[in-house]
Amino acid sequence: MKHFQQFKTDISNINLPEKFTFPFYYEPHDLAIIAANELQEYLENQTDFQHDFGLQSDIKTVSIGKMFGVLVVKNKLQEIGYLAAFSGKFADHSLPEKFVPPVFNMRTEGSFYVKGEAELEEINQEISALKKDETYISLKKSVKKRIQHIEEDLAFQRKKMKIAKKERKIRKKNSGSILTESDFSILIKKLEQESFNDQFFYKELKAYYENDLQKKQAELAFFENKIASLKKERIQKSNYLQKTLFERYAFLNAKKEWKSLLDIFSDPMIKPPAGSGECAVPKLLQYAFLNDLEPICMAEFWWGISPNSEIRKHKNFYPACQSRCKPILTHMLQDLKMDENLLIESLTEHQEIPIIFEDDDLIVVNKPAEFLSVPGKEISDSVYSRMKEKYPEATGPLIVHRLDMSTSGILVLTKTKEANKILQSQFIKRTVKKRYVALLEGNLTEQKGTVKLPIRLDLDDRPKQLVDFENGKNAETYWEIIQIEDDITRVYFYPITGRTHQLRVHAAHKNGLNAPIVGDDLYGKKGKRLHLHAEFIEFLHPKTMEKMSFSVAPEF
Repeated sequence: MKHFQQFKTDISNINLPEKFTFPFYYEPHDLAIIAANELQEYLENQTDFQHDFGLQSDIKTVSIGKMFGVLVVKNKLQEIGYLAAFSGKFADHSLPEKFVPPVFNMRTEGSFYVKGEAELEEINQEISALKKDETYISLKKSVKKRIQHIEEDLAFQRKKMKIAKKERKIRKKNSGSILTESDFSILIKKLEQESFNDQFFYKELKAYYENDLQKKQAELAFFENKIASLKKERIQKSNYLQKTLFERYAFLNAKKEWKSLLDIFSDPMIKPPAGSGECAVPKLLQYAFLNDLEPICMAEFWWGISPNSEIRKHKNFYPACQSRCKPILTHMLQDLKMDENLLIESLTEHQEIPIIFEDDDLIVVNKPAEFLSVPGKEISDSVYSRMKEKYPEATGPLIVHRLDMSTSGILVLTKTKEANKILQSQFIKRTVKKRYVALLEGNLTEQKGTVKLPIRLDLDDRPKQLVDFENGKNAETYWEIIQIEDDITRVYFYPITGRTHQLRVHAAHKNGLNAPIVGDDLYGKKGKRLHLHAEFIEFLHPKTMEKMSFSVAPEF
């Protein structure tokens, strides 16, 4: 079994985990960390494949980082080893023996996919040849130029007709008092004839142009209809190829049950996301189940430069993705004993919510870290539910603004609908002043600055956000250093806008501060807590309109 790798490191003193890793939120087991370290050592020295991960500045190719995975397994001889895999494909399309094979190798010589790709490429070349045809290009230019000339000439004729009409009106008005009734009648008929002649000329000219243009457009249509027909054929072939591919992509679980992608993503209105089944973990589990290897634990890490949109840090561990992997892994891990899902484990039952101010209109609290502002899909305990229970007579929505579950600090609530409306208006108009304290990984080189990176939800990996200059919402953060100690930078954050995960993304993104917040389990390294605290807030009281400010120091 060439893909089963023995540990180089002595693991005899390490206890096996009792349950398999919950792949969507985890801290890597020691065995998985050792396996990852050994794989990373291989990546640093390998000569088996060519791929620019962006780690060497002298390489002049497109740099793309990649996710790698390790799966610690036990074989029939009760030996502990590990498997390795990578997501997607390498730049040179190679399949080094170090890694398990893909779930379905679509590029096997002579396969339906290779043939289908060749057919699509042939269509692409036909379309490209037609678009480059000199006659087609000449006709397009000619028709475009002719249309422009016709539009300009007809507009000119309409302008002339409008001026002539105005002049006829003046002649009619001025002649009414100086001409005899007989002469005036002759003039009226003459003016009417002029109007008729102008309109007749315009209609004839328009008809002539339309006829002339139709001849040229008919010649052009020969090319455009052919291109449209080829594009339609390309779509049909591509859809058929994709459907056949989804049928061939079948996944095994521990009970030796198979399911294709089409069965896993059973909603006929939703196609499996691009790249489904090409991630590292499904490849690893597939190989393990095919070869009767017992999964022990797993981990995935990023290797290389971060993408432009998502936040990925070199060598950091990451959970499996939600959109592509979760439906597949739900099938593959069926009936496998796994660690608890800490994402839905309520850690707040015995926590109190300190109230730092209260009057007839307001409640100001110090929200603990890992405490929801409002109820979630699977966790009902929240600041809102606690305050609703404590103040049953309160009217209105209570919540004015929110803090991320992982963020601690000052949260303002209202007891009345009127107070809520007034305070919400202040937040919308950005007149509320807020200051956060955070600890960042690493040393910042500047003392202060502003990060402007537009943000939107990562639809393929909720609840993460990503940077998107085309579809993202404007997001702006001012920051300044408080102090630097032991490669940890303490900063103030002043959010100008209030997007979801704004401070976390602006801190971690390579075009932001490139320094994740300590303990950030989404954009950095998981820790005991996210070191982000809403320390200060200032606003106008919704009834008295007096300036109010509150400050609570962080516990870190």
